[in-house]
Amino acid sequence: MLNRLNSDLKDAMRQKDELKLEVIRMIKSDIKYKEIEVLHPLSDDEIISVIQKAIKGREQANDMFKQGNRPDLIEKGEKEIEVLKQYLPQALSDEELTQVIDQVITEIGAKTIKEMGAVIKTVKERVGSRADGSAISSKVKLRLS
Repeated sequence: MLNRLNSDLKDAMRQKDELKLEVIRMIKSDIKYKEIEVLHPLSDDEIISVIQKAIKGREQANDMFKQGNRPDLIEKGEKEIEVLKQYLPQALSDEELTQVIDQVITEIGAKTIKEMGAVIKTVKERVGSRADGSAISSKVKLRLS
């Protein structure tokens, strides 16, 4: 993942793509800060979580820009999100996620909402960064209700 970011950074410099250059530099900076925080080089999954966090930050900023009636900043934020999403793995469809959740519920033998935490933990281990935590949580809650 880091090699891909470095390669894309060079390509953006050659193509004089200012937006992509800015976004890649920002995410590389975020990765470096996280490496310093955890005291080891990040794995691809950890890099993906840093990118997901950056996307969520941009989405929250866009919500604030909408309230402040700043269409110029909203547009820039949307473009930055598009660039960041290129580095995320293909997300699971709703049906695929539901299948994984059903398998985990069956394997664990979960029957009540009290076992929701164990189910969510196992599902997250299986799907990694290919599914959003809130989507997992809501689907598990629906299945166990």
